[in-house]
Amino acid sequence: MPSANRPATAILSALLAAIGVISPVLAQSAPARPDGKPAVIVMDDERIKLAEIEMRQAGPAPMARRLTVPGTIVPDAGRVAHVSVKLSGTVAELRKNIGDDVVKDEVLAILESREVADAKSEYLAARLSNELQQELTARDKAIWEGRAIPEQQYIKSRNAAAQTEMRFGIARQKLMALGVTDTEIAGLPQAPDGTLRSQNIRAPISGRVAERKVEPGIAVGRDNLETELFVIVDLSRVWVELAVSSNDLPLVKEGQPVDVAVRGVPETGVGKIVFVSPLLDKETRAARVVASLPNPDGGWRPGSFVTAAIAVERRDAAVAVPFAAVQTIDGRKVVFVRTKQGFEKREVALGRRDGPLVEVVSGLASGDTVATSNTFSLKAELSKPGDED
Repeated sequence: MPSANRPATAILSALLAAIGVISPVLAQSAPARPDGKPAVIVMDDERIKLAEIEMRQAGPAPMARRLTVPGTIVPDAGRVAHVSVKLSGTVAELRKNIGDDVVKDEVLAILESREVADAKSEYLAARLSNELQQELTARDKAIWEGRAIPEQQYIKSRNAAAQTEMRFGIARQKLMALGVTDTEIAGLPQAPDGTLRSQNIRAPISGRVAERKVEPGIAVGRDNLETELFVIVDLSRVWVELAVSSNDLPLVKEGQPVDVAVRGVPETGVGKIVFVSPLLDKETRAARVVASLPNPDGGWRPGSFVTAAIAVERRDAAVAVPFAAVQTIDGRKVVFVRTKQGFEKREVALGRRDGPLVEVVSGLASGDTVATSNTFSLKAELSKPGDED
C-alpha cells in the first residue's frame, strides 16, 4: 500500500503505468513550474515513435480567404455526345450497351440502309467513270501534242474529264455527309457487295455509354423515327455548378481555384472557375458559376451535392502550421514544440485559417518543429496536477 504522504503525481503515474496508458509512451515530466505543472514533457525519439506523434516544421504558406457556397456535380457540356443517325435505315447490330466504355471512332452499331447503298453505288460508278475519262483525256493530250488530232477535240476531252472528276468528288462528299469515314470510302472498291448496304455508327468521343435508345431491328432515321441511338459521357472531367449570391458575386472571377468537398468524405478536389454568368436568377437573385473539376478515377458523380470553397483572396503567411497541432489549455491556444528533451508548450496567437493550415501570428518561428498528431496525450500529460496537489 502506498504511504499517505506519497506525492499525488507519483501515485497517478504508477496507476497509469499499471494500465499501460502513459509509461510505455510518455516519459516523466521535467521539473515543475511554480504552479506545479511541468514546463517540458520529456520524451526521447523511441517514445515519440511509440506514441505515434507526427511532427512538421512551421514555415511560410499561402493562405486564402474563401467563399463557401453549395454546388452540384454535372457532366462537362463539352464532353457529352449524342450519337444520331444521318440516314434512314434499320438497326442490324448493337455492339455496345449502357455502361460500356468506348473509345473514339469505335463501332457502336451497324445499320442497314438503302440510302447508303445507293450513295456507295453512286460513288463507285463515279469513281470508275472518272478513272476511264482521265485515262482517255491523257491519251488525247498525247495525240494532240503529236498533232494527230485537232485542239478542239482535246479541249472537249479535257472538259469531260473535269466534269467526271467533279461528279466523283460530289459522290464522295455525299458519303462523308452520311457518316462514312475516309478509311471506309477507300476500301469500298474491294468491299463485298453484301456490305454496301451496311453503315457503321462510330463513337465521336471516348467515354462511357450513358443511354441506349434503340433495339436491334428498330427502324431509325427520318419521318418521325428515332434518330438518336446513344448518349456518351466522358466523366474524366466534370463541372461543378454553383449558385453565388449577388452580394458575393463581385468577389468571384474566372480562373479562381475552388476546393470541392462532399459532407462526410475526407477527400477533396481542386477545380477552377471557368464561367461566371452575367445574369441573375429572377427568383433566387443568384448567378450561375461553373467550375471545372478533374475526375480521373470517376469519384465525382453527376448529381452529387457538394460544398465549394472559392479562394477569393490570397496572401502569404510567414508562419503556418497544421490546425491539428493547436490545442487549448486554460483558454489559450498552444502548440508543442520539439526540443532536445522532448516537447515544450508554446502559447501562440493565431491568424487566418485556410483548410488544414492556420497562420501563427506570434509565439512561433519559421523552422520550429511542432507535434501535429496525438497532441491530446501531450496536453493530458502537461495538465497533470503538481506534487502539491
